Order: sequence, then C-alpha cells, then structure tokens
Amino acid sequence: MTIDPRRLLREMFEAAVGAALPSKCLAQHLPPRPPGRVIVVGAGKAGGAMAKAVEDHWRGPLEGLVVTRYGHGAPCQRIEVVEAGHPVPDAAGQDAARRIIAMVKGLAPEDLVLCLISGGGSALLALPADGVTLADKQAINKALLTSGATIAEMNCVRRHLSAIKGGRLAAAAAPARVVTLMISDVPGDDPCVIASGPTVADPTTTAEAMEILQKYAIAVPANVRMHLVSPAAETLKPGDPRLAGVTNIMIATPQMSLEAAAGVARKAGIAPLILADAIEGEARDVAYVHAAIAKQVHAFAQPAVPPCVLISGGETSVTLRGSGLGGRNSEFLLALCIALDGHPNIYALAADTDGIDGSEDNAGALLLPDSLSRAANLGISAKAMLANNDPYSFFAAIGDLVVTGPTLTNVNDFRAILILG
Repeated sequence: MTIDPRRLLREMFEAAVGAALPSKCLAQHLPPRPPGRVIVVGAGKAGGAMAKAVEDHWRGPLEGLVVTRYGHGAPCQRIEVVEAGHPVPDAAGQDAARRIIAMVKGLAPEDLVLCLISGGGSALLALPADGVTLADKQAINKALLTSGATIAEMNCVRRHLSAIKGGRLAAAAAPARVVTLMISDVPGDDPCVIASGPTVADPTTTAEAMEILQKYAIAVPANVRMHLVSPAAETLKPGDPRLAGVTNIMIATPQMSLEAAAGVARKAGIAPLILADAIEGEARDVAYVHAAIAKQVHAFAQPAVPPCVLISGGETSVTLRGSGLGGRNSEFLLALCIALDGHPNIYALAADTDGIDGSEDNAGALLLPDSLSRAANLGISAKAMLANNDPYSFFAAIGDLVVTGPTLTNVNDFRAILILG
C-alpha cells in the first residue's frame, strides 16, 4: 500500500476537527424543553456554531446572546451572535458579557438558561470586577500570554479579576435551571478552566492568583492588587447553593478528536499510538521529547512498530523571546524539525483545532523530511528562526503552512508524527 504522508496527516487533522464540530456533537445533549423561558448565552471560538446547532435542533421559543471571536460567527435567527477580541479582550466582549449578565437576572425556577461554552470564552467574556478596568485586564492578559504560563494558571487569574467567571454567571441566573454544554480545550478537561468556568465552582483562591502573577513577574497595578486581597475577588466554591441548579455537560473533548484521527490512520494501514491528550510545557521542549520518541520508534521499534503514527494533544506554551511570527503549534514543529535533522522516514503535522495558531492566519504547519534542506537552500536558518520565535515565516517560505480558516470549534492542539519503515 502506497502512503501519501502529506494527505494522510491532513485527513487525520480534518477528522480530529470534525469530531468536535457542534453540528455533529451538540444535538444529543440538549435538555428537555422547560415550562418557562429559554435563554441561550455563552462564549467561545465555537460559540457561533454552537448557537446555530441549538437553533437547528431546538423545538420551541428561545432567545439569547453568544459571543465569539472575530471571524468565527455563524448565521442565527433567534440567538444574537456577537464577535469580540481574542486572545486579548476588548470593549465588544465587555459589552456582550454585561448584556449576558443582564439577560439571566430575574429568572424563575421554571426557566432554563442554556449556556454554550468553548475555548476562548475566557477572553471573550471580558467583564472586569468592580475596581478593575478593561485596560487592567488587557495588560495582565498580554503579559500572561507571553510569560509561559499554562492555561490553568492564566484562567485562575482571569477568574479572580472577573464579574462573570468562576461560577458568577450561574449565580446571577439562580434560581433558574442552568445547563452548560462545553467543548473542552484544556488539558484534563477541567470544567473550571474551560473559559474560566462561568457556571462552575472554583476551588482555587485569590492567594493562588497572586502567586501566579508573582511567579511570572507580572506587573500588578495598585487597584488590581487591592481587589485581589478583598473578599469580593473570591469565586464561588464547591457546595455553593447558588450552583445547585447547574448541570455541566462535556460534549466534545481532545481525546474524542485524537480517537477520530486514530481511526483514519487505522483505515490507512498505519498503527496509531495516542501518547496523551493533555500534554503541556514549553512548545520546543515538548518537541524535543516527541522527536526522541519518534527516533526510538524508527531505530528500535519501541514503543511501536513502524509504520505508525504518534498522536498527541493538549496545550503547550511559548515564552516569547524574539520578535517573529507564529503560535505554539508551528513553534513545536520548527523545534521538531531541528531535532529530527532531516530524518528521511519521519513526517509531522501540528495545528490548532480552531484553525488559528496564535494570532496568525494558519492553523499550523506540516513537516517533511526535506523541510530543513529546502529552507537551507533559501538561505533560511531554522535555529535562527526558532531563536526569534518566527516559525510562521519559516514554514511560509517553504510552502508548508496548514491554512484552514476558522473551524468554528476548538479542542486545542493536535499533533501527529508519522514514522515509516
């Protein structure tokens, strides 16, 4: 059987994305129609597509507002879809969050709030706590994004600076019933971390948020520091009676997507080995480990026998040192390229399932055995590009960017390393 590595890797990525599309995974989780009103709210990169899936399958009246990233909207008739800034929050997100809180207040026990949450919702639901400004949140968010902090650490801080996250949206909706449908984009699928958990109890504390800011040497204005030491900054904790009527349902996860990609590999006669769905760490360090495993497989048939494909997910981080372009997936792949040093039997793809790697126009990139030599022929040094955090320019120059546009879902990073015999 002849294998086209480029095509196989792209088909695996498409299967991973397809498994998490709201049009395919949402309808079966819709709750029964309540006797009262139905208010649909939510936020995330999949927000527009989730709202459209609700409209397509809900029988009965509904109304509401969902906020998504610019360019990620979907055509809805009854649910308003607002686009706002991500990964840095903006005024559009702040206004949408304020309107969402207003919509869910004053409801009765017979009413239903259907909350649609997916990755990216934390930045999109930008409603600062009293005493904290949007500018404060923007500055802290930008600093965290380039610090190397994990998504769990970033969202711990975000929850404690917010008037809507950390269970506060559900508290505002009480005593109405709240059903939250979630698409996970976080390692471990912790509902508290997905979009900073607007309907979920938060076990973390303001003290932990302060420790994270100190750990990464993030500048904290006096007014923000004053807020974080006040009781008002604390989020809703497990057992809070205001969360008694809340049901949180995970409708798509990274593991589901990895399994869908593995199915494509099997059909092609390639044995899949799922390493993990929750890998974290500095992108280039994760790449070096993956490269070592791939070379072990080829040299010694351990821990799998070629032809095979190593599959992994999660969310790596990038500590920004240079001034180049790119995101964590292309950074991973460039480091992998250097570590493999043109290995003739290893191919790879790394991409973000939302279709946007960092803030560029690509989902990620492809790595072929001759990627390093093609770049060298153009006078491009892979090591210099990596040192400048410029993986986008590297893969753009050799024509190996993966460009999909917004996929309208998000289950985080997807990595596949194909090892042929």
